[in-house]
Amino acid sequence: MLKRPLEQLPEHIFPPDPWRLVEQRFTERFVDRGETIFALSNGYLGVRGTPEEGRPVRAPATYINGFHETWPIIHPEEAFGIARHGQTMVKVPEATTLQLFVDDEPLHLPTARLRRYSRVLDFRAGMLERELTWSTPGGRHVRVRSCRLVSLEHRHVVAVAYEVVLDDCSAPLVIRSEVRNLEDVAPADGAGRRTDPRVGSELPGRVLHCEAAERDGERLLLGYRTSNSGMTLGVGVDHVIETDAPHRTEVSLDGDRSEVIVTADGQPGVPVRITKFAAYQSSRSAEPAELAERCRWTLDRVVRGGFGDLRKAQRAELDLFWDRADVRVEAGERTDAVQQAVRWNLFQVAQATWRAEGTGVPAKGLTGRGYEGHYFWDTEVYLLPVLSYTQPRIARNLLRFRHSMLPKARERARELNQRGAMFPWRTINGDEASPYFQAGTAQYHLNADIAYAIRRYVRARGDLGFLVEVGAELLVETARMWEDLGFYAADGAFHIHGVTGPD
Repeated sequence: MLKRPLEQLPEHIFPPDPWRLVEQRFTERFVDRGETIFALSNGYLGVRGTPEEGRPVRAPATYINGFHETWPIIHPEEAFGIARHGQTMVKVPEATTLQLFVDDEPLHLPTARLRRYSRVLDFRAGMLERELTWSTPGGRHVRVRSCRLVSLEHRHVVAVAYEVVLDDCSAPLVIRSEVRNLEDVAPADGAGRRTDPRVGSELPGRVLHCEAAERDGERLLLGYRTSNSGMTLGVGVDHVIETDAPHRTEVSLDGDRSEVIVTADGQPGVPVRITKFAAYQSSRSAEPAELAERCRWTLDRVVRGGFGDLRKAQRAELDLFWDRADVRVEAGERTDAVQQAVRWNLFQVAQATWRAEGTGVPAKGLTGRGYEGHYFWDTEVYLLPVLSYTQPRIARNLLRFRHSMLPKARERARELNQRGAMFPWRTINGDEASPYFQAGTAQYHLNADIAYAIRRYVRARGDLGFLVEVGAELLVETARMWEDLGFYAADGAFHIHGVTGPD
């Protein structure tokens, strides 16, 4: 484990607020941390907290829960029961970027003269909002406002509303909307590779292959397939342009970098608004073109309702969460700071799980590729106790997901010469993915973690129907493994040897 000193965020930049995370001044020092703490997700789709303009960035990414690539694990020596293939969560094409140019000057936060700046993550609204006033080198005063959300109601949707207003002058405006394949193409800032193994592996070779591409006005539809895992992906991006200023658009379509460029004759006090809707669909079997078509249907629905409908639904979904999950604290002079920390963490629980139907919960949610995006025992031991009491629908879904992995867990037990089922320590698709021999072949406690979570959920909810449906089978199969692994010694106690305990 790499040890690093704890560095508190400075309160003159990030002031305590019981319901919001506020950044009231831009500084490059916290760009990397800001990408994580301002990330948005809904359990299926996640977007890191990068600036809308796409720069500066350290690890920009959009992720889909469970969408991964596989790769062969090269072991220096053979050993019993070792994993053969690794699994890594893939960056899907990023669609939030909206680069701004005023009179050919780009808005680049590190060098821009900002008269006003604030970025706010609201835990009740579930949105990331930013407002700034920029004085360009040519003396133009430009107000820029953006609002981003990852929809809790529509699990496949992320939307960005972007508005530019010239205060006291006329000037040409250009807004360049991008859809970029960041898995295979370096970001504009050329963010480098990292050495911390917890951040996740860099995949060798090309990962995403574009097999479908279609343009319909300012709407882009793309379909991809991964090189090794064979998973497929659909991406659809649409633009709603609202302004009284004269403007025109240009569109280019490419699997690695597509653009919709809006050029407007900016007038004082006349807003130029672009609302960008993006839809993502993933599958293990459907064709890329079919998924792109599903994105078309999703975009038809959300564009018709507009950003306002998404905003209202977002607040309504989070009202349901906070009604059951809010924790209020008293800490004297530090009450606001402690309350902010507690609610930010609860908000992360909601973001990581709300729409995680048919998947698990990655160790770092969808805020980054830490630990490859694998599902660990964290879900059953850390998350399910909270969810069992506050969001039983989500708790049931996560336990049903573990049950869906039971066939592969039985195969893993046979591979390790055990009866019953043996759930993997690290996985996305149900196969053990840990290249570390001692952990991948001896982390038996996953079985106990799952049984513990089932018992806690059933006791908390009184849901005996769940036991009949899937819970009892999980308990029986994990118990068979324990009975086979251990033994009764002469002292009359049941002994288990040769296992690795939890952290």
